This record gives sequence, C-alpha cells and structure tokens, in this order.
Amino acid sequence: MSRNVSFAPGEFYHLYNRGTEKRNIFSGRSDYERFLSLLYLSNSTERVHISNQQTSQRGSTSLELLVRPRPGKPLVAIGAYCLMPNHFHLLVHEIEKGGISRFMQKLTTGYTMYFNVRYERSGALLQGRFKATHASEDRQLKYLIAYIHLNPIKLIEPKWRENGIKNQLRARKYLEEYQYSSYLDYLGEKRLQSDIINKNALPKYFDTPKTW
Repeated sequence: MSRNVSFAPGEFYHLYNRGTEKRNIFSGRSDYERFLSLLYLSNSTERVHISNQQTSQRGSTSLELLVRPRPGKPLVAIGAYCLMPNHFHLLVHEIEKGGISRFMQKLTTGYTMYFNVRYERSGALLQGRFKATHASEDRQLKYLIAYIHLNPIKLIEPKWRENGIKNQLRARKYLEEYQYSSYLDYLGEKRLQSDIINKNALPKYFDTPKTW
C-alpha cells in the first residue's frame, strides 16, 4: 500500500493502525503493557531484543522493562499516544531522517511476534502499513493532541464525536482512570509509562490538561 506522506526531521506526524479485519489487537492488560514497553524500547537507534521469558516470572509485567536503560539515541520524540482495543494512535516528532520508519518497523514487528506467540497464531496482525498524516499547522497539531487523548471516550459513548459528550463528568473520570494513553502523564501522574513520551516535544498550547 502506498503512502502519500513523506517524513522529515523536525515535523510532527499522526501515526495509526488497526487490527486486520478490525480484530482486537489487545486482549488484556498484558498485551497493552507489552505494547507500551515496546513504545519505549523500540525508540532507539540500537537494536533491542525482548524475549517472552523476560516477563514470565511471577509478579512481573512488561512495564518493568521501562526501567531498563535504553541503548542508543531516540529515533523520534513521542508527544502523545493512545491504545484502543483494536487500534492505536501516536503523535510523533521525527528526530533524524528515517527515524519514523525505523521506529514503526521495530514496534509493529516486535508486537506482532509477541502476539502471535502468545495466542498461537500466524500471519499479519495489523491492517497493512501504518497510516500517517502530517500535522503541518498549529491548529491541526492542537486538534490531534486533544483527539488522541479523548479517544477512549468511544468505549463508553461510541457516538460522542457525532452527538457530543452526554455526560462530561463521567467521561472525564473515565479518562483519568484509563491507563493506556499519555493523558495521565500530562495530568502529572508519576508512573513508569511517563518515560515513553517527551513532553517538551510539543508546543505549549494548553494552560492545563483540563483545557483539552
């Protein structure tokens, strides 16, 4: 599949993909946490290998891989992300030429290999090559930051984009409890996942997280 977006250092891009045939690509906490660990470890100029045995001990989780030193230099700066049951969204800033392509190849290959071993399957997990849009204007970038972090509301109000949020208090509480996006990091919560993103990569559009 061709892609009509050319990547360039210093620019922002919205990257996304979903499961083949719209299947779920995250079936539980372990899957989400493995993808999160890969967001961190795949973002490196050096090769990183993660075996399933590294997180197979009782009480251990993939998130513990986030405390490992990451070799090399980052390929991209991740400004925001959100994982949903059958798709994911990333907002990244390319640091060096070819960085996005290298990062996404490592991320999606690593996660597909993990998923296929875990669920005893084979073949493609994701719907072809990842999709990308260039955030060339401040207005578009500001919209994407909010859109990515509001995505989980679909899980409680599937038509919120068309009809608006019916219960804003419930929606806000849900976002504040959703563990698989970078929203909590911008709220100031201290957690292992905080090292995945680089807050300084994004312009300071919002006075507070609640203004999103």
